Formats: sequence, C-alpha cells, structure tokens
Amino acid sequence: MAISRWINQIESKASTTRQRKIDKSELIKDVEQYPDAYQKERAERFGVCQKAIWQALKKLGLTYKKNSTSSESRRKRPAGISTKKTTV
Repeated sequence: MAISRWINQIESKASTTRQRKIDKSELIKDVEQYPDAYQKERAERFGVCQKAIWQALKKLGLTYKKNSTSSESRRKRPAGISTKKTTV
C-alpha cells in the first residue's frame, strides 16, 4: 500500500527550512552580556521555554558553570574530618 502511494507520487515535495525561534547570534550576544544568567531568565528574554534554551546552548557547544573554581579545588579539608567546635 505504501509502495503504491510512493510510485503514484509524481512531483517531489519541496523541502523548506524550519524557521527557528532563537537566533543563534542573539543567543551568543546574550551569553556574553549576561554570563551568569540562568536558562530560565534567558528563556523569558527570548520568549521560549527553558528546554529550548538548553537545546540551543547544547547545539552551540556552550557549557554552563556557575562557579569559576572546580569542586575539587574548593575542598580544603580531607573527607570524614569534622571541623565543628565542641564546647565542654
């Protein structure tokens, strides 16, 4: 059945490019202007949902890190040793 429909199709359908809601260059400018902004804040500025911002950032290869230092360098004391002061 599907083959007969394919054979009977005389004209090929023209492909169109889908218009995106988020302009890539505008998103890059937004990241440069507001480097510490949350995805939710960016979504409000662009008028889209947070997932759309996440996907666009992922496609652009932009990573998001809130802290400038790594979690390993923030550890100053060995694990398991408590620094709480006890009073007697």
